[in-house]
Amino acid sequence: MQDVAARAGVSAKTVSRVFNDDPHVTDETRQRVTEAMQSLKYVPNMMARTFRSGRASVVGIAVPDIGDPFFAAIIRSVDRESRARGMSTAVTSLGDDAELEKQTVEALLRLQVNGLIIAPISGDQSYLAPWLTNMPAVFIDRPPTGITADSFVEDDFGGAFLATRHLFELGHRRIGFVGDIGDIVTTGQRLDGYLAAVDELALGRHPDLIVRASTNDASRAVEALLGQNEPPTAIFSSNARTSLEVFPALQRLDRTDVALVSFGDFPMAAALQPSVSVIDQDPDRLGRLATERLFARLDTPAEQFTPATVIPVSLVERASSKTPSAR
Repeated sequence: MQDVAARAGVSAKTVSRVFNDDPHVTDETRQRVTEAMQSLKYVPNMMARTFRSGRASVVGIAVPDIGDPFFAAIIRSVDRESRARGMSTAVTSLGDDAELEKQTVEALLRLQVNGLIIAPISGDQSYLAPWLTNMPAVFIDRPPTGITADSFVEDDFGGAFLATRHLFELGHRRIGFVGDIGDIVTTGQRLDGYLAAVDELALGRHPDLIVRASTNDASRAVEALLGQNEPPTAIFSSNARTSLEVFPALQRLDRTDVALVSFGDFPMAAALQPSVSVIDQDPDRLGRLATERLFARLDTPAEQFTPATVIPVSLVERASSKTPSAR
């Protein structure tokens, strides 16, 4: 930077202002500095800038699975909003082993990110307490445990209740539930919403209609579910990953007569035959709100915000919403 300043006959501060597109620099000065940069092939040393500022102008994102359609859409939203503010993003996948969350997240935080947006997988985020003294964190999809921090989550209970009631109103009385195995908060809340609807609609609780399986086993679980003496005529799938297994299983078994509602949209859901009804989580909005809150915390640390926000969801009805068949 000093070499560029000397070549252009300006101060190093002016070089910085030109590089950061400061509107108060005159056109003539900007031209001289730009030509000096090009002549010397100058690019800023981001490592040095990070060392001086203590931060890397990066937003960290930690989600269970970067390939999941829901989380991929959130990442795109966060990245778009961050780039609009001159920040880049660093993304890590937490996987499905809750014991590894702490070391994976802390490895990301050691990059000295400006803030963190996280969808946790473990039941305790108290390890983040020391980090939060100097850095804001916003939780998405799942609230934090063990610490107080901003969170934006969907109405998992209400969405599951809505899906189950929708299938009931179509005429279904045996409605299956297919969800993830393990202690995932969102799956638990969606199961609670399903059961609350079953109770309110006087359908009776039938444990044989509830299946908890890993994503890879969801297809076989559907086969077992439909192989019962009294199989369900409709299925509520608790997330998009599971739905991507449930739908092909129904196709393979030639059971497209079984109604299906997915909690969460996914690519091609509207184009499949039949197209799949979904509870729309609006991940783009979720990512935008989380990023806006993160930057609000960075810009105004003393400002008071409502830490927990529950975002309503809606039903998108498509062809898989069908009445029971006589099959």
